[in-house]
Amino acid sequence: MTRREFTRSLSGTALGLSALTAAGGEAEAAFRNRKKPVALQLYTVRELASKDFTGTLEKVAKIGYDGVEFAGYGGLSSKEMKQRLKDMGLKCAGTHEGFERLEKNLGEVIDYNREIGNTFLVCPSMPGEWREKGADGFRAFGERMNLIGEKVKKAGMRLCYHNHSFEFERFGKKTGLELFYEAAGRNVLAEIDTYWVQHGGGDPADWCARLRDRMVVVHLKDMVIAEGQQAMAEVGEGNLNWPRIIDACRAAGVQWYAVEQDVCRRDPFDSLAISLRHLRAWGIEDR
Repeated sequence: MTRREFTRSLSGTALGLSALTAAGGEAEAAFRNRKKPVALQLYTVRELASKDFTGTLEKVAKIGYDGVEFAGYGGLSSKEMKQRLKDMGLKCAGTHEGFERLEKNLGEVIDYNREIGNTFLVCPSMPGEWREKGADGFRAFGERMNLIGEKVKKAGMRLCYHNHSFEFERFGKKTGLELFYEAAGRNVLAEIDTYWVQHGGGDPADWCARLRDRMVVVHLKDMVIAEGQQAMAEVGEGNLNWPRIIDACRAAGVQWYAVEQDVCRRDPFDSLAISLRHLRAWGIEDR
């Protein structure tokens, strides 16, 4: 899809919404016009954050992000983190916590996140020992996550799972991700990662639609082909079908759009500024 075709597609979406409103679709218009906050997953700037955590948060806020999703806390206590976020006008969109920590130190995780005002605890990946068991491993991991998710829900928060591409291995007619969510039940929500879905051979928009009742946070990163290989790119700079993805996220009522780019081919702050600029242009954020 060319940039011109992309712009035309978005314009068509906007015209469609106008028609709905003109026809009396006030509820639809109200839903679409709500402010959609955009966060940065701090893994994108992990090397910079390891040297100057507070300074990195300041730069993220200055660029214009509404919030951050944590992948580590820079050694700050929950009270210190709460104050840093307040000082910078940032919200917590979620935190990535490894499965082992969720299983063994859940009370500590919940206490920290309650203090900083977080609602979503995200397991960033399924450990290798579960993957090695094939279909049975995906089911068993889903069942274990369901138990953790029940405890998280009772604490007033929600547990989410963040996919990569290995979950799209097929076991008969179903992917590992399907087996996982079937076993996890309603206690585990979804944080779909658009790049990794496409990397695994899936359609990001279709998966956002398929999991629409579980979608609360979405990870946005784009894809390019560099030297014959799939590579990560700034949102809007690659080949993902963003009009369809954004429409699916809107229909799902996604609460946070989180930019993440594991590998940046330019200065990471330049990359995250480019992604945010595109998202604003598409109407994700209405400041």
